[in-house]
Amino acid sequence: MASSSLRSSWTPQQNKLFERALAQFDKDTPDRWQNVARAVGGGKSAEEVKRHYEILLEDLRRIESGHVPFPTYTNNANNGVGANEEHRYLLYY
Repeated sequence: MASSSLRSSWTPQQNKLFERALAQFDKDTPDRWQNVARAVGGGKSAEEVKRHYEILLEDLRRIESGHVPFPTYTNNANNGVGANEEHRYLLYY
């Protein structure tokens, strides 16, 4: 796992903006990380958002490999898309 010194502080709002930006700017988008950083705001750099994405992928791989159990969600506020499916979607984009 990445050391906490490599992780910057992210608010819940920034994380939501980050998720939306990942959906908007896929892996084929030129200057993807600069666009994502601009969408997140809060002074996040392209390097910070790329590292945040890499940490997300590491976490997802650990979950998918069975090292971390899937959380149980009781509320389905994702318009019919469960959180686990949403995470899998992010893994491939």
